[in-house]
Amino acid sequence: MKMAERAVDKSKKDRDGDILALCNPSEYWSPRSKANAIQDIESGIHQYYVPWGDGTRTSIRVVNGPTGKYLRTDKDNTSRNNLDDLPDC
Repeated sequence: MKMAERAVDKSKKDRDGDILALCNPSEYWSPRSKANAIQDIESGIHQYYVPWGDGTRTSIRVVNGPTGKYLRTDKDNTSRNNLDDLPDC
């Protein structure tokens, strides 16, 4: 079974900037909590990504950090696709 892809254009953050949820207001699944998004990605049910205007995309990955798992995009030459820099939802 192929995993469903979900475009993310907003993110919910706490006051420290930690990602709490992934959002796309035009989608039925939004908002998706951090815990549920991590479970979706790790189980292979869904893939989340930040879409670009030119049709390319940046994948959202699960990272094991010192305080537990979190979501992030890989660093590249722009901050436009960083989850912290997306508009709030």
